[in-house]
Amino acid sequence: MNISNQTVLVTGGGSGIGLAIAKMLIEKGNRVIIVGRNEAKLRAAAGQLPGVSIIAADINNTADVARLVQQVQADFSDLSVLINNAGQASAYQLTAGADAFSKASAEIATNYLAMIQLTELLLPVLSAQPEAAIVNVSSIVAYAPSSAVPTYSASKAAVHSYTQALRHTLKSTSVRVIELMPPLVNTEFSTEIGGANGIPPQQVAEELLTGLANGDDEIRVGQTAQFYEFQRTSPSEAFAMMNS
Repeated sequence: MNISNQTVLVTGGGSGIGLAIAKMLIEKGNRVIIVGRNEAKLRAAAGQLPGVSIIAADINNTADVARLVQQVQADFSDLSVLINNAGQASAYQLTAGADAFSKASAEIATNYLAMIQLTELLLPVLSAQPEAAIVNVSSIVAYAPSSAVPTYSASKAAVHSYTQALRHTLKSTSVRVIELMPPLVNTEFSTEIGGANGIPPQQVAEELLTGLANGDDEIRVGQTAQFYEFQRTSPSEAFAMMNS
């Protein structure tokens, strides 16, 4: 896919992976809109992103999503790339008293259900372009769950499944469906789950752009590529490795 002169919307674009992707896309000559629920954070990010547009919206809020879609239709009708990057994660063990239901509910709502809603509502705009793409950000844990982030892992496995189904459904249209699968990334988002040991978000952005240019359906960033092969040959050992 041509990765310049596109109009791109990035959810969770105010920090971390989303910010790194937005920055690199702008450097490549794209028109970028970043979306997040914290307007102050978006404005701070905009200071690093010349020409970026910001839309403050909570993707879990139906009214906010409706307003977001209306604004895209009115002001960015040439939208050609949607990057579903917003996420939420909780680090905990599935033990008694962990409040797993509440944590899982928040993760599923943000990581999975909000993605489905926004994608469906923006699909008419994307489908009107001669070339378009939907990029869903999942994770290495879509292949094997980590017991340290159990329901986050489940939400990303759901994203992986949904993305495959969506790709199959849209295969004869102008809209490509891509899954971006990073390992642990060193961002504020991942601090609670040991993000200091992760790769820099810039690497995720670089590999995304390379994968888009190469026409990859699944962009397995960094060690995710090796883990994918290991999981295929020995699922039980891959699970043990993920949980060592």
